Amino acid sequence: MFAEIKSWARRVKRDAVALWFACRDPRTPWAVKALCVFVVAYALSPIDLIPDFIPVLGYVDDVLLLPGLIWLAVWLLPASVTADSRLRAEEWLATQGQKPSSKAGAVVIVLIWLAIAYGTWVWWAAR
Repeated sequence: MFAEIKSWARRVKRDAVALWFACRDPRTPWAVKALCVFVVAYALSPIDLIPDFIPVLGYVDDVLLLPGLIWLAVWLLPASVTADSRLRAEEWLATQGQKPSSKAGAVVIVLIWLAIAYGTWVWWAAR
């Protein structure tokens, strides 16, 4: 059972990096490319949308949201782009040993947190 979970986690990690390559592929349709950019920015961001220290909810994004978004983006990609991107991702992971990091993704997450804080403040002030 643990071997299956590790294998699944490796595939999710590989597909997150594959989406990074698929974003740059000209064969990727623009709508799928936009989804890939969002998923890659979030997947490769060093900051989580829901911090892990929050009980139960902290891991929801890591266990459900992120793999679901990765699966959706991979499912929407053309088969040739998926195959090429997965090969490039496997090569990257073999040579680099880790997934790339996205500073832009971290900025997006911080902006979302600020928007939530501002919205909460506006809602609270209107009461």
